[in-house]
Amino acid sequence: MPAADTTSPYPPSEIKHILLVEDDPMIGQSLTRALTDAGMTMDWMRDGAEGERAISANKYSLILLDLGLPKKSGLELLQLMRERGDTTPLLIITARDEIDDRVAGLESGADDYLVKPFGFKELMARIRAILRRAGEQTPAMIGNGEICLMLATHEVSYRGKKLRLPAREFALLYALVDSPGIIFSRHQIETHLYEWSREVGNNAVDVLIHYLRKKFDNEIIRNVRGIGWMVVKHPTDAP
Repeated sequence: MPAADTTSPYPPSEIKHILLVEDDPMIGQSLTRALTDAGMTMDWMRDGAEGERAISANKYSLILLDLGLPKKSGLELLQLMRERGDTTPLLIITARDEIDDRVAGLESGADDYLVKPFGFKELMARIRAILRRAGEQTPAMIGNGEICLMLATHEVSYRGKKLRLPAREFALLYALVDSPGIIFSRHQIETHLYEWSREVGNNAVDVLIHYLRKKFDNEIIRNVRGIGWMVVKHPTDAP
């Protein structure tokens, strides 16, 4: 696969969390590295069963799905998602180039279909097109009734103070604010900041939380001793 253009393929102020379900280690490593360099956060699952668990546990901007997967095929996983009402944008990436395979994938609910081998620029073009189509459903901001995150500018407003945050601090706060009242473990937070296949420093989450508290105050992120961290769910939050 050609070297990646490290220029982000979407507005750099928006965080894109991508799930790759691919059993080929060479392709998986190459795509994970290239898409991470392009500014996305990546989760890489090696079989259909792992992919199903990841989809159940996380929200993704886009899923890149191989069809020929062990344990559960890509087509089975796609059909299961759509039957459950999961409308996450999905791009099939596969070596199967028969018309019947393409028809089956698209009719099962895929947003697009890309045949291997493919160039990185073409993949980026497909991703951009899918995310543009899905963009109408993407909110301009999210909040918990007290914290407000502006996705287009990486600005955070909290108790009268408004700051623009670095990408990883914003990503951490985004994960918590997107699910107010939910306690996130260290591992769950790390998966929102880095691809699952990359080792993360033991104190990375602590350092980012320290920075956020220093910029705002200690109440912006609550610690639940022995479990993890959360932001408060206010009565004005949607259920």
